[in-house]
Amino acid sequence: MTLCGYQEQITLDHKQEWELYHNSFSLCSKKLRVCMAELELPYRDHHVHLIETGSYENVGRDYLAVNPAGLLPVLVHKGHPIYESHDEIIYAAAHAGDRGAELLPEASELRAEVERWIDCASMVGDPIKGSEARAGHCVPALTVPIFATMVSHIATREILKGLRAHPNKERPVIFLLLKAFGIKGLPKLNPVMKMLARSRTHMGEHLDRLDEQLAKHGGPWITGESFTLADVSWMVILDRLTEADWHGYFWGGGSRPELGAYWKRLTERNSYREQVLDKRCRMTLLGIEEVKRAKQNSESLRAALEGR
Repeated sequence: MTLCGYQEQITLDHKQEWELYHNSFSLCSKKLRVCMAELELPYRDHHVHLIETGSYENVGRDYLAVNPAGLLPVLVHKGHPIYESHDEIIYAAAHAGDRGAELLPEASELRAEVERWIDCASMVGDPIKGSEARAGHCVPALTVPIFATMVSHIATREILKGLRAHPNKERPVIFLLLKAFGIKGLPKLNPVMKMLARSRTHMGEHLDRLDEQLAKHGGPWITGESFTLADVSWMVILDRLTEADWHGYFWGGGSRPELGAYWKRLTERNSYREQVLDKRCRMTLLGIEEVKRAKQNSESLRAALEGR
């Protein structure tokens, strides 16, 4: 392994300089797609299903030949894979000339600041642990409401396949529980609700710091005038919070005003519209609407999810 996780000793079949294995719903896949769009790097597209979007294609034989861990996304450069999304965006920027230098500044102090915000938005290691240190680690628990609505449309037999094929057996077990209980039954799942409450608290603390950072620099972006990989990383965090109907809780009604204005600016970028909004699959769109409807129809559910 060399710089940024580049696997020089592995060569995969490829037809273009850049190839991307990704999933429409995967948070890290969104981050990498947005990054590639901002860098204006064309790539060959390989969409791989996760159980949330229909099937365990990510643990099928073909994809395991690309990534034996079954994780997404994978960025392939000249046949060599890079496996972690925070490494992938840094690697891509380092190979994108002047545009890459804009998104990943060369000045040491500014670059260190960008990398701190990238790190905070990343999922490194066990995503269930360390939510106090990284906003990225708060995301899985806060995604649970939309997971619960999306898997309601997945056949149980498809989820059960994960018990045989998925390297992390906890994932299919969690999805089976979410399918059995549904979003309305989440308050009955005490371990899930405790994890959600912890992540909700820590995400609020991370967003407080982001709001303060934006106020300190005066925006429009995290480190000031220039849009960087820090903003790429946080765009998809805020998008996931919006998908799972947390945006009103975290920055609605004028709370965290700098964050609210920042989110609006992010949604106006072409990379967001093309690589996030336009790629939402039917399963995700159904899940988004069903989370909203369930919370609108049950004040007790909303109160349980939001800790009120």
